[in-house]
Amino acid sequence: MTAYRSSLFAGVAALAISSAAHAQPQTPAQIHFSIPAGPLGAALNAYASQAGRQLMFTSGQVAGRRTPGLSGRMTADAALGQLLAGSGLIAVQSSSGAWVLQHSPKDQLAEAVAVDDVVVTGTLLKGPGDTPSPVTVIRRDDLDRTGRATIADALAALPQNYAGSGTPTTALVGSDPMQSNSGLATGVNLRGLGPDSTLVLVNGRRMAGAGGRGDFADVSAVPTAAVERVDVLLDGASALYGADAVGGVVNIILRRDFDGQESRLRIGASKGGGESVIAAHTIGRTWSTGQALLSYEFERQNPLSTMDRAYTATGDLRPFGGTDHRTYYGVPGNIVRFDNETSAYVVTHAIRPGADGVARSPADFVAGQQNYDNTRVGATLVPEFDRHAAYLYARQQIGSHLEFTGDLRLSQREFETESLTPTTIATVTTANPHFVSPTGATTHSIAYSFGEDIGASLRSGQARSLGASLGVRIFLPAEWEAEAFLTYGTERTVDGSRGLLQSTYLQEALGNTADNPATAFSAARDGYLNLFGAGAANSRAVLDFISSGWRRYNDESEVASANLIAQGTAFKLPAGDLKVAVGAQFRTEALKNSGVTFTSGLTPLSRRSPDKDRKVTAAFIEVRAPLIGPDNAIPGVQKLELSLAGRVEDYDDIGSTANPKIGLMWTPVDDLKVRANWGTSFRAPAMTELAQRRYISATFVADTVGQQVALFEGGGNPDLKPETADTFTFGFDYRPKDSPFRISATWFDIVFSDQIGSPASDNLPQVLLDPDLAPFVRRIDRNSAADRAAVDALINSPDFLLPGVLPADAFGVIVDARWLNTASVKVRGLDGYAAYDRALAGGQLTLEATASYMTDYKRRITSTAPTIDLVDTYGFPVDLRGTVSGRWARDDLSLRVAVNHVGGYRDLQDARIGSWTTTDMQVGWTPSGSWGEGVNLIASVRNVFDADPPFFDAITGIGFDAGQADPLGRTFALQLTKRW
Repeated sequence: MTAYRSSLFAGVAALAISSAAHAQPQTPAQIHFSIPAGPLGAALNAYASQAGRQLMFTSGQVAGRRTPGLSGRMTADAALGQLLAGSGLIAVQSSSGAWVLQHSPKDQLAEAVAVDDVVVTGTLLKGPGDTPSPVTVIRRDDLDRTGRATIADALAALPQNYAGSGTPTTALVGSDPMQSNSGLATGVNLRGLGPDSTLVLVNGRRMAGAGGRGDFADVSAVPTAAVERVDVLLDGASALYGADAVGGVVNIILRRDFDGQESRLRIGASKGGGESVIAAHTIGRTWSTGQALLSYEFERQNPLSTMDRAYTATGDLRPFGGTDHRTYYGVPGNIVRFDNETSAYVVTHAIRPGADGVARSPADFVAGQQNYDNTRVGATLVPEFDRHAAYLYARQQIGSHLEFTGDLRLSQREFETESLTPTTIATVTTANPHFVSPTGATTHSIAYSFGEDIGASLRSGQARSLGASLGVRIFLPAEWEAEAFLTYGTERTVDGSRGLLQSTYLQEALGNTADNPATAFSAARDGYLNLFGAGAANSRAVLDFISSGWRRYNDESEVASANLIAQGTAFKLPAGDLKVAVGAQFRTEALKNSGVTFTSGLTPLSRRSPDKDRKVTAAFIEVRAPLIGPDNAIPGVQKLELSLAGRVEDYDDIGSTANPKIGLMWTPVDDLKVRANWGTSFRAPAMTELAQRRYISATFVADTVGQQVALFEGGGNPDLKPETADTFTFGFDYRPKDSPFRISATWFDIVFSDQIGSPASDNLPQVLLDPDLAPFVRRIDRNSAADRAAVDALINSPDFLLPGVLPADAFGVIVDARWLNTASVKVRGLDGYAAYDRALAGGQLTLEATASYMTDYKRRITSTAPTIDLVDTYGFPVDLRGTVSGRWARDDLSLRVAVNHVGGYRDLQDARIGSWTTTDMQVGWTPSGSWGEGVNLIASVRNVFDADPPFFDAITGIGFDAGQADPLGRTFALQLTKRW
């Protein structure tokens, strides 16, 4: 069925493309424009929105210019011509499809102007926006048209992005292999190579890292109201931008040229929860020599609980064709014993209390039966949070040769979630007055869940981010310019939990240790803990005492840089100007991690990792040489341009790295551009990967028979090398000027070497089953003194995170989870885009299809392991993701329908996970007339038919894969925008 759906989706796209290819050129459609008189910059922004065009211009080009506006039905070209009449500016369409303003050749008033607003991702040179690299552009209007609430949502929907790690939901359901998303941030994971292999920029500047390792950027911290567009460079770009640009680059371009005010209000809701409100206001002012802009945004997100979806509510997935993942931690509890043969606890008796809710005699136990419970009852799928974000920008030109710019971006997100239910396997003896035995024993181990007594533990935190830059640009003779700027960014996260079991207090309340005068609790006075009940057998005093455990972690990352770049025309070639950009950068990065826990002992335990910092010095150059142009064109070669770039970076902790990039753009005939790119990229080891404090933890892992309790030893490795990659892309863009049809395609090929990871923890479900992971596993022989001593040394270490939870004989394996340079990955595939425009029923119809098809994701987990293709495997990208949409606009009204598709794949047991196809709809209304001036109303429904995510039999009892689908279901949203 899945293969049929994938084929159906591909067929729909192919049919749309084929129909467009055979269509006759259409008369350009007329659009109803309503653009008030005022500053030219604001009018052009309104034009771009109403025409659905990408229009690029600088603030200096439009500074001081005004327009009488326009109103009525006309073609997009005619409307733009009217707006630019008398301005000395013309619009030229680049081969990438963007329209770029230029001074008319006859304009004698042309002067040196700032180009700060025209940020072209994929090149350091200012120009019309053509690069050899494939770039996908998400405009602010695209957010409205697709019903996406935020930039983070829009990036998550990209076919090239895999959301299996670095997202709030994957962190909350326990499926994120990074395990470092302490602030519930949202990263971007292009090509599935990891969020730490996608470089995220804001206005071309680096963001500080998020999470406990500070190794990926949080795009949810950027105020969406302040976003002009987002460029997604789907190519390696370390030669231009330095480290981390392996899978690609996301450059978020914030608004700068805006005159007036804009208010936005969006409300959204899903079935059962997840309601959201976003309110924002932007104020902008432009004058002849400068501009300023201030934008503020508030977002409130309500939680979505596991109880709100049938496939996450109980942990028993048998009704969906899966497994019962409920555990023996029950309420009532179970008597368990440790089985040395299977290295696991087994249930011997289920506790079945009498009518008063307490087991008081052997008759209240059933041998050979078990009570079940779900430790994720009431846990959160989508977190509750409040987010405040603000952005300030200012530019001032002094004379004709000097310009100053500065910007400040702030964000604060406060979140709260319900986490796991506290559970324990506790020893109860006759010292406890509630003790009762079905066998006459004097001690029992009881597996118990406190879900009915205490409830889920509460997790709350705060993530604050700041980004700032200050720069000066000098316009030099001979059309050269130089720019020097300073940047600073910081990300601070506080992540805490309360309502945790306090193991020392638990032992005291059970009567296993004497009353401690250092605590305010006395079991003899306040009561002993009764684990033989059904959830109502204990007083509040007892429960408050044992659940007084808490923990709090603080993570802080910083990045600062000083930058200098100069660019201009080196000399003229027969085909045009040879342009050069050269520059240097000095960057510092720092990371601080600390924490305080109170889950055992009598005083909180502080844990602080050594502060980590590094210094990076870089030098770079880019050259663009037109080899053939209009003046020396030959048949089959209208244009031919060579692009060369190189960057050398020196790290004070890992040494130096050099990365080249070569690109070629060839225009064989008008309207067709062929491009190719090759380069190398790298990712420097995260500072935590080099110097992470040693930690020891424990968990259950699957074995050939049953499960094992495993000790995990992890920590940093100062001998790590950078990850490296060779990237190659080849593609074309066909955009005929006199045809409504346009198409683009790109082949990508990435060879990723020395990938840093922890093979054992990255492949936790298979660590004891995969022979390739055997070098990281030490099986424990409980009759061996050496093995027993090894276990004792680990569980008695101050680095052990779970002291007193399990006895030493419970552990069957020791797993080495330290960071290593291990895996190599080869990723190949094809990105495609097609669109077709035509006039229909007095309006404009636009059909679009965009998709990414991955042919290979081949990985070697270690240098001696075989190569395995992981496409269509849980935890990795699927072969096909894409969207087919149709949008019709006429006068004040627009309608859009989109069908989104994620191909089927298989889990680690080779069980089939179905494909996921959803439908979205949007209706937009821009009322005409003076009363509706500047108003835009959009109603949207995502997942119209409320299609559940494909079922996935997750070991956590969560019946869907958060990497390929979301649990929101049908979601309604209404957005109102008003320009003042």
